[in-house]
Amino acid sequence: MDSTFQERVYALVAQIPKGRVMTYGQIAALCGRPRAARIVGGIAHWGDPSLPWQRVVKKDGSLAEGFPGGTEGHAQVLRQEGVTVNKHYRIDIQELLWQPDRS
Repeated sequence: MDSTFQERVYALVAQIPKGRVMTYGQIAALCGRPRAARIVGGIAHWGDPSLPWQRVVKKDGSLAEGFPGGTEGHAQVLRQEGVTVNKHYRIDIQELLWQPDRS
């Protein structure tokens, strides 16, 4: 794997504010590899556990099954941050999607 890409992913995920989310594909695109959403998912699964991976969701707002504790574990951590997660383990992506300032 491209370690520079992984470092960019880490740096971006570290910036996601509490109560907001980004998608795997959005992170991939902003880090220079727009077709690498699955690679971002792999980085999330195997990467630095100190980063706020709970703030990364699928493009439709659904939660990751691979999160520790599955979708329920993912939902619990997001709820602790004040995020509303529905009974289908989805969040309102339009309301919560964070766009970093790229200036």
